[in-house]
Amino acid sequence: MRPQLQHRSLSREKRYAAPRDKRLFGQRVPVAIRWLPVLALTASGLAQAQDWPSKPVRIVVPIAAGSATDLLARMVGQALSETTGQPFVIDNKSGAVGAIGSNEVARAPADGYTLLIATTSTHAIAPHVSTKLPYNAVKDFTPIAFLTEANNLLVVSPTLPVKNVKELLALAREKPGYLNYVSSGVGSFGHLSFELLAAQTGVSFTHVPYKGTGAALQDLMSGAVHMALEAIPSALPKVKSGMAGALAVSGAHRSAIAPDIPTIAESGVPGFSVQSWFGLYGPRGMPPELTQRINEKVNKMLQSPNMVVRFQAMGIEAGRGSPADFAAMVANDSARWGRIAKERNIKME
Repeated sequence: MRPQLQHRSLSREKRYAAPRDKRLFGQRVPVAIRWLPVLALTASGLAQAQDWPSKPVRIVVPIAAGSATDLLARMVGQALSETTGQPFVIDNKSGAVGAIGSNEVARAPADGYTLLIATTSTHAIAPHVSTKLPYNAVKDFTPIAFLTEANNLLVVSPTLPVKNVKELLALAREKPGYLNYVSSGVGSFGHLSFELLAAQTGVSFTHVPYKGTGAALQDLMSGAVHMALEAIPSALPKVKSGMAGALAVSGAHRSAIAPDIPTIAESGVPGFSVQSWFGLYGPRGMPPELTQRINEKVNKMLQSPNMVVRFQAMGIEAGRGSPADFAAMVANDSARWGRIAKERNIKME
């Protein structure tokens, strides 16, 4: 006969109820403790956001002084100083098509007091043409605000015997490789824009890279080089003075401050359109509350009557939108320039 097994029966409550000491100290308290760092970080982010700016802010411009990027940065910095009561100091760190200044911001504290004026060249093009960037253009930065998007002017030396894009392309076909263009460096916006124009028209141009636009435009006006794509605000005075010739506008629409100048698309290159954008970035890891705070301050400044009038006088439109909107725009633009760089086999040595 099999022995009878002794069973101890526990009530339903006893079987399923955890001991009080385990429930208190083994589960609930550790969960709360694990949330403490998160709550502390959230509180810290809120405090940073509410106080910003409580001291001077440094805006790093990765392009040389006197460039269109530099002029825009100084305008934005002055306006933010006026609206916040804190100094915004412009710090030019040029070189390597913006990589030197960008890297400095990527390594800065994520406290909102070191910001970067980013451009098409630095964050949409450079990642595709350079294998030696000391940072990841997406992962090592925090997109904050879209400042503006600018049309560019296709300008030529006054010594070049062409008056429009059709004559320019005819000369390029007659003398392959004869026409040259200047840019601020290999992998810059100007470089890839001319490569796109060459690809869409089947002609060839010779690239003459410079370290900045100032010397390049001086050589263009003297006749040492033939053509360039330059921001309209800085190019138009040279055109009006006769030191350069304007052939066309690079974007999809004519410029409000130069309505008589046709677009490149209107001039025999259907579908051609390139514009350069400018935005504000910070280092990675910025608290979302702080990023949103700066975005709101910048957007308010950009939409102020004074800035709207100043931008209109320059032929550019103020940007707007959330940090997420700005990040999405940059991602789309980066994908486009990446395709162009790959098709034209453009790489920085």
